[in-house]
Parts: sequence; C-alpha cells; structure tokens
Amino acid sequence: MSTTSKRTALVTGASSGMGKEIARRLIKDGFQVNAAARSVEKMDDLARLGARTLRMDISRDADITAAVQTILDEADGVDVLVNNAGFGLYGPVEDVGLDEARYQFEVNLFGAARLTQLLLPKMRERRSGTIVNVTSMGGKIYTLLGAWYHATKHALEGWSDCLRLELAPFGIKVVIIEPGLIETGFGDVVAGGLLDRSGTGPYAKLTQAVAKSTRDAYDHGRGTKPDVIAGVVSRAVKAAKPRTRYVAGKYALPMIKIRAWLGDRVFDRVIMSQMR
Repeated sequence: MSTTSKRTALVTGASSGMGKEIARRLIKDGFQVNAAARSVEKMDDLARLGARTLRMDISRDADITAAVQTILDEADGVDVLVNNAGFGLYGPVEDVGLDEARYQFEVNLFGAARLTQLLLPKMRERRSGTIVNVTSMGGKIYTLLGAWYHATKHALEGWSDCLRLELAPFGIKVVIIEPGLIETGFGDVVAGGLLDRSGTGPYAKLTQAVAKSTRDAYDHGRGTKPDVIAGVVSRAVKAAKPRTRYVAGKYALPMIKIRAWLGDRVFDRVIMSQMR
C-alpha cells in the first residue's frame, strides 16, 4: 500500500512487551514499521533498527489523528495495523470508579477503533490490508476481580468479528490474536493496582489472594516470552488466508477449552481453586 516498494506497518503499545517484539519482528520481516506509544524514548532501540517512532496516547484522539497524519504525509496508509496497546484494570466492581472503567475501555477498545477508522479508507481504496487485533485469552474466559478488563477484551473480540465480515468484500483481513500468560509487566501492574485500590476493606482477603496468585503466575520464567506472540503475528501477516484467530502462550488453549467444553460451573471451580 505504501508509495514505495516497502510494505508499511503500524504497531501500537510498542514501547515494551509484546508490542516491542512485534515491531522488532516486522522490521526483520522487511516492513517499514511505525512504532507508537506514549513513551517515545522507550522505543530508541526500535528507531536504531529503522522504525519511525510516534508519540501516541491511544486514549487521546488528538494523538491518534496526529500520528495517522504523520504516516499519511509520507506513505499511502499502512499495509498492516497491529492494535496491541492495552492494560489490565483489576478490582472489585464495587471499588472501581466508573471513570477508571471508562478509561479501560478507551485504551483497550475505543483507541483501537478510532485508529482503525482513520486508516481504513486507504486500505479500502487499495482493496488490501491486514488488521491484527491483540485481545487475550481473557476475551474468551474470565478471572477473579477482572470484570472491567475482561469486559473490554470480550468487546474487542466481538467488534473484531463484525469488522472481519464487513471488510471482507474489500479484500481487508482481520485477525485476532489471543495470548495467554506472557512475560511482560502486566502482572505487576495488575497486582499493584489491586492492592492500592482494595488491599483493605470488605474485599481485602480476596484482593490479597488474587494479587499474590497474579504475581506468582507472572514471576520471571513462568510465562511465555513475548517474541512467541511476535512470531504468531508475523505468520498471520504473511499468510494469504490467515486464520480468524490465533491462540498462543501459556495456559491460553487449555483455559479456553475448559471453559468452552466443561461449562461455567466447572470453570468457576477451576478459577476459585487457584485462590486456596
């Protein structure tokens, strides 16, 4: 789609974790990568590899439109959009303010939606392009105290399915990536926020148990390296007919299957057993 022979990509949330590894892999695959995140200085390593780094707070429309305009000024849109930016807001529903919940949706759903809207016209004109939406195994399952996080990931799954159908006539592919437990800063962010918000009070016992189990699960060496997800994205982008969904990473496939095959009551017991 670009005006040069080099295919272009935009990866959000590229300052760390999966986003950084996805950007690095797409550079290796020969893409001109636009790497976007709030902290540009954390993407200096990607810039040295040839990426264009863009300051973008995915919750701010002005940042999104400015980043898109920067890309359009130098290329005729992008061939690949990877909506990866996101974070996990955990806490009892009673304790989480609705402003926080709305922000969770702004980052995990509406930011991706706005970016997609702005980049779609060029893809549609060219009748080609791939949109990769990074959801989570959390888009198919649920965990304790994760009501708002899972709500966003379930929403992104449904949004992506509808988007895939409406864009198919224009030759645009929509792919969902469902990572499992990946070694990023996710666990520390979730646990820290939980304890700050509900470490005391009526939900204190449950909160402390969830925070401990989360930190234990994400302890160094216990999860899947983020470059595994980068490899999955690479394969999906290269495929002439990619799958609609790719499940990858520790626990993702078994947890999704347990919930789908054995039902909610059994899955409830599985989740609660982790708190003992």
